[in-house]
Amino acid sequence: MRIIFTGSGEFGLPTLAALLQAGHELVGVFTQVDRPAGRGLKMTPTPIAQFALEHGLPLRRTDHLSAQELPPADLMVVIAFGQKLAPAAIDHPRLGSINLHASRLPQFRGAAPVNWAILSGQSVTGNSVIRLAEIMDAGAILAQSSLAIGETETAGELYGRLAKDGVELVLQVMGDLEAARAVETPQDDSVATTAPKLNRKSATIDWSARAAQIARKIRGLYPWPGCAVRVLDASGNEQGRLTLVRARPAAGEGSRWRPGEILVSGHVCAGEGNAVQILEVQPQGKRAMPLADYRRGNPWMPGMRLESI
Repeated sequence: MRIIFTGSGEFGLPTLAALLQAGHELVGVFTQVDRPAGRGLKMTPTPIAQFALEHGLPLRRTDHLSAQELPPADLMVVIAFGQKLAPAAIDHPRLGSINLHASRLPQFRGAAPVNWAILSGQSVTGNSVIRLAEIMDAGAILAQSSLAIGETETAGELYGRLAKDGVELVLQVMGDLEAARAVETPQDDSVATTAPKLNRKSATIDWSARAAQIARKIRGLYPWPGCAVRVLDASGNEQGRLTLVRARPAAGEGSRWRPGEILVSGHVCAGEGNAVQILEVQPQGKRAMPLADYRRGNPWMPGMRLESI
């Protein structure tokens, strides 16, 4: 098939690679323009642009795809592109356009479905391949998958698994559309939920909240925006800075402890008399590591406390 691929983020890379490997003709790869990134704010191509350049694919960078002249195509595949498309662009290919979205729609429509699946305490998520529609993520469903969310899985890990899982789903739908056997199921808007965009303020921890909620926030916001904390001694002096990576609820140690304080067990006091067991941390400027490894060379004592940055 002649395919227009439209995407920007890493989520679309496994599918783009699979389309190329399967022998489909990529007649156009459209992505966002280069943006400044890193400490030096160097202009950096999107992951999709980098892949296209490395593989000699016909690449176009654009801030407004709907204004572009599109090549003749059988299908347009849209994954994590970040632009709303006009009907003329959506309907341009012979078989129209499809989108891979990282949730079981109509759950978690929006920019951060992977994060919100963990934040809201879901045990199962998946991918959906849908038709593009005027309302964001509201198009008819062509296929869905289902994946269990691990008890201590981070958003980054789940994101990677869903990106790989989406490959077969997209290829399946492409085959169904080509063979005219695809079934389009309208979404039930009455049960739709949203997954709004996150920011650094989203990662502030209220240690008086329930332990399960705090643990989900730590996992659901790693690696970005990341729950960053200061480690303070009993006098309030800073002993280090960390991003919390992985955590789970644990039992508390009585009412004498205040939320955010490190307990005798090494867990952190939370609300309702419970605690959070920190399993993995990432010290500033270093790799992620188990808390046990961090504690071998850094203070982590009862009565110290964690404070969000």
